[in-house]
Amino acid sequence: MDDTLATNVAPTALPPAPGADRYRSLDFADTAATLPAGQSYDLLAAPESAMRWLAAHDLTTPDVQLYEVCAQRMRTLRGHIRALFAARVDTTTPPEESLRAVNEALTAVPTAPLLAWDGARGLRRVQAHPTDQAVNHALATLAADAADLLTGPDAAILAACGSAPCDRFLLRTHGRRHWCSTRCGDRARAARAYARRSGASG
Repeated sequence: MDDTLATNVAPTALPPAPGADRYRSLDFADTAATLPAGQSYDLLAAPESAMRWLAAHDLTTPDVQLYEVCAQRMRTLRGHIRALFAARVDTTTPPEESLRAVNEALTAVPTAPLLAWDGARGLRRVQAHPTDQAVNHALATLAADAADLLTGPDAAILAACGSAPCDRFLLRTHGRRHWCSTRCGDRARAARAYARRSGASG
């Protein structure tokens, strides 16, 4: 579920899943989703929409222009982060290529502010964000965020949405909740009610 989701475009994306306000990587993983009735969406399907997502998450500046190769790199990293999230949820061994991809994104650019000399202000720390490396910096930030989620205390409450066919991730911030949105929760409850009625009538 990565680059093929642009075919059937849903009118609107689902609202951010629980935990997306704390981890940008979780919201990043959920930029593509499968919905009922053969619908789906991909917020990174085109450079323009990928740029809007980065800007909305304070990962780039308005003067940066995104090209398809950059959007493709974002979709690729998203696929690897999703694979790592899925492995954590399923308690399986994460794919080696996904670990490698996230580590490559982490080390592609300096994440710490560099030491620079300014004639007027002297020595100071600056974050290097050259325009041609803007996407590298965004991907490094997202990779670091995913690594923090996967190795921190919130990893224990990382879950996949339990309302098929939705394939988004969330943090179980409320009890045993296993769905990513009210829409998915309503669908899951309706499916359970239908199953009970069908069982009773059978």
